[in-house]
Amino acid sequence: MNRWTRTIVLALSMGVFAYVALGYVLGVTQEDKTYRALGVFTEVLKHVQRDYVEEPNLQLVTSGALHGLLESLDPRSSYMSPREYAEYKQKTARKARGEVGAALSKRFGYIIVVAVLPDSPAEKAGLRSGDILEAISKFTTREMSIGQAQNLLAGEPGTGVTVSVVRRPRTEPQDVDIVRAELLPTKMPANMLSDPDAPASAGIAHVRVLALNAGRAEELKTKLQQLERQGARKLILDVRDCALGDNGEGIAAAKLFVPSGSIGSLRGQTVPTQSFVAEPAKVVWKHPVSVLISNSTSGAAEILAAAIAAGRGEAIGERTFGTASEQKLIELEDGAALFLTVANYFRPDGKSITDEGVTPTVEVRRSVAEFAVRDEDEESPAAPQAEPNAPREDSILKKAIELFLAPAAPTKAEKKTVSLKARALPKAA
Repeated sequence: MNRWTRTIVLALSMGVFAYVALGYVLGVTQEDKTYRALGVFTEVLKHVQRDYVEEPNLQLVTSGALHGLLESLDPRSSYMSPREYAEYKQKTARKARGEVGAALSKRFGYIIVVAVLPDSPAEKAGLRSGDILEAISKFTTREMSIGQAQNLLAGEPGTGVTVSVVRRPRTEPQDVDIVRAELLPTKMPANMLSDPDAPASAGIAHVRVLALNAGRAEELKTKLQQLERQGARKLILDVRDCALGDNGEGIAAAKLFVPSGSIGSLRGQTVPTQSFVAEPAKVVWKHPVSVLISNSTSGAAEILAAAIAAGRGEAIGERTFGTASEQKLIELEDGAALFLTVANYFRPDGKSITDEGVTPTVEVRRSVAEFAVRDEDEESPAAPQAEPNAPREDSILKKAIELFLAPAAPTKAEKKTVSLKARALPKAA
């Protein structure tokens, strides 16, 4: 290349550089952080490609980086490579009838069990809330989306699936075999806990909600009406282990209890803010109510519990799991896909359920005896359970009953009346 040609090339290069630089200065002020992040990512990728001990597989490196990026956002956001997404769509299209009956989330980068349904294959196999599924069908759950895990656990009724379970304080995974089954609709047990004719008991009723799938709010409405006809005047609404269902059902259920004010809201960067308010005409239960919550309360049940705890009644138990949100499936040009959380549900006090969960107004931690029953045989997650009819301590339910049976604190008007009567009494000689 002669001197004249080099000069022209250099001039053109400087012109292009100046144009790009000017465009950057003028056009990216709103996205400065994004450009800087991309610059750092590009720099790291260059060093990996140039300086790593051996030539890396950039496709795997990039895929791993994207998995990590989505996982850093929240448990329900995830990335699927083109191969993973193709497998996901294929398995989803099969619509397998067999399930294991476990609600899942992610913790520590792995799939975790939030709750299990009673009498489900998962419960019969010994799985319980807090178990980490290190692998499903020999596939590690590290970098696995919740949707992929659900697909792997589903299959034809009667077929088996093996999961590797890590249960604290142990660190070594143990294989557990689960036989899939076609799940029956979950029941909603409702019963009287005390005699409505006894003045001290005042007719305490207990309703246990195990899932909030479509139609459950209407079923709850019917149960509440039946209990009231039976003489119930105080209600314990139990949403412990309730981690499955539709968020809309949680809102509909809350409207059965809350007569006025906010039930909560839904907000996201690109999702129009929705505010959910009480509708007096839809209120069915106007008597006192307490809601029982635990670490295995999640999603729609958290929306319901938060609405009641905001002044309608006591929330008794432990802080909830914190996953009330909405996800969107986004397909990418290369055949990959994202599960991206696009909006979070907020409590009536404005705090995010995903960040804060629902905190109890009356905190009750499970007793040593309750943990002893659950941990009676740590050698195997599939250890046989205690006798079905054996009485088990339930400190959270016990506390709710105690609060309802406790004498009501005198109102300001009552205190004033007592004070006036005391003043009117003649003094002793």
